[in-house]
Amino acid sequence: MTAVLTGRVVRPGDSYYDEASRGWNHFFTHKPAAVVFAHDTGDVVNALAWAREQGVPFRVRSGGHALEGWSGLDDGIVIDVSGLKSVAIDAAAQTATVGAGLNQMEAVIGLGTAGFVAPTGTEGSVGLTGATLGGGFGLLTRIYGMASDNLLSAEVVVASADGGAEVVTADEQNNPDLLWALRGAGNGNFGIVTSLTYQIHPLAQAVYIVATWTGIDNLEAAIEAWQRSAPYVDNRITSQLEIEGGGFALHAALASGSEAEALQLLSPVLSIGSPDIVVQDGSWPEIYSDFQIPIEVDPANWKFNSQFMTEPLPPEALRIIGAFMAKAPAGCNYFTNAFGGAVRTNEPSGGSAFAHRDALYYAEPGAGWGVRGGAPTSDEEAATVLGWVAEFSEAMAPYVNGAYVNVPNLGMADWEHAYWGPNVERLRKIKAAYDPDNVFCYEQSIPPA
Repeated sequence: MTAVLTGRVVRPGDSYYDEASRGWNHFFTHKPAAVVFAHDTGDVVNALAWAREQGVPFRVRSGGHALEGWSGLDDGIVIDVSGLKSVAIDAAAQTATVGAGLNQMEAVIGLGTAGFVAPTGTEGSVGLTGATLGGGFGLLTRIYGMASDNLLSAEVVVASADGGAEVVTADEQNNPDLLWALRGAGNGNFGIVTSLTYQIHPLAQAVYIVATWTGIDNLEAAIEAWQRSAPYVDNRITSQLEIEGGGFALHAALASGSEAEALQLLSPVLSIGSPDIVVQDGSWPEIYSDFQIPIEVDPANWKFNSQFMTEPLPPEALRIIGAFMAKAPAGCNYFTNAFGGAVRTNEPSGGSAFAHRDALYYAEPGAGWGVRGGAPTSDEEAATVLGWVAEFSEAMAPYVNGAYVNVPNLGMADWEHAYWGPNVERLRKIKAAYDPDNVFCYEQSIPPA
């Protein structure tokens, strides 16, 4: 039986083609032969079967935020699931089943209207599915764990033995090894996820704090105070540091509590220098919506490298951070997110492929440059910021233990073990079981055993 592409199929020459073929990071451009916007799981099955039948390479896309451009390609087809938007909440069981096309903002609002939350990343436009399948962390992580820890089941379109495609369920009863792999290594490796069921958590109120320091004179002292407190404090509070050349800020969320309590829990850092402090008390959807930056004002081009810290940084490493931030080109930054708490203690039933439970925190040298929708930037500007990120990352390498698959480190020698540590061999065996022909293949996909 010959497969046929269904859904909305956009091809070169169509008026929507340029927009359809472009991801969030404009540093990468691709010219696919077609972009297939799926309306339902059947469209995904048809697209995968058609690609296999025709021998055409493909990539899978949800939010389009693949930082190295790996959700796009030239000449093949992009299977886009961003149209699969649905939210079904079982309040009694405290579970939610959502379509794979939801972005994180839509998920926060969809769950929040019913008084629930699930841990997500902080960027609302990022696809929930991609974030979850690689791990997924943000400002509710220390109380509720990784997004992937809350994944209970998934509907997945896999490559069938007859050369086509079929739908399977991955949960603790059906294909539990696939569920284990999807919890931290699921991005484009085993199949196309079309829906996900999460454990969700009731949360009526939260406190959000932003403390801002002008200049970086207090930076090293603040990082030292933060790294000695943030991974160990009350699990209800998760915090991040965001550092740019002109200053730095602490962002923190306390899930259920008072302003006074939040300030007390953050006091080791807030006592450094004289930061400007802004406090917001409200529902999580209100807080989350308010700290979003409109995508149209995002820079056009992005580069990040990912690093996990399992030991507090020594003074010489803090000096390296200070030195790089003092000479940071415009748009360059350093970002951290505290771990510990539920990430360390609450591995889900059945386990997960996420390998960084012992991390104290996550860190990310990065850069954003160029105007979205504006003229292309010069090669010199790109070379300057990319060089800074690479040099900073290399300087921090002696203090780092692991990397994050959702922020892939291009060119890393042993990326598999950096992302998944001791889980690599098991992942390769699961890959061989569900995708022995390596149909799901891209620059850093897991090879079959």
